[in-house]
Amino acid sequence: MRIIHGGTVKDWAAQYPDAAESLGAWLDTAGHATWRNLANVRQVYPHADPVKVASSRTVVVFNIRGNRYRLVTAIHYNRQIVYTLRFMTHAEYSKDRWKDTL
Repeated sequence: MRIIHGGTVKDWAAQYPDAAESLGAWLDTAGHATWRNLANVRQVYPHADPVKVASSRTVVVFNIRGNRYRLVTAIHYNRQIVYTLRFMTHAEYSKDRWKDTL
């Protein structure tokens, strides 16, 4: 998969040092993946969840560092591209405000 905004993921890792290792592992794994659908993603990340947002599109949310953080992505399986959209704490994610901006 080609990661769009991979540099932003590295910025998030610098901002949240306790998540840096998990974010780096996600970048490496996703960058080498050839996911064709959510089932393929879940073979590696069983807790990856599809979530419908305000635009009526579906994003894929990954748990990062156990249950502490969420990485929100848009995966275009047909083009083999992953867009990294948001990174937030579990508490921020639970408020659901982020859904209105996507």
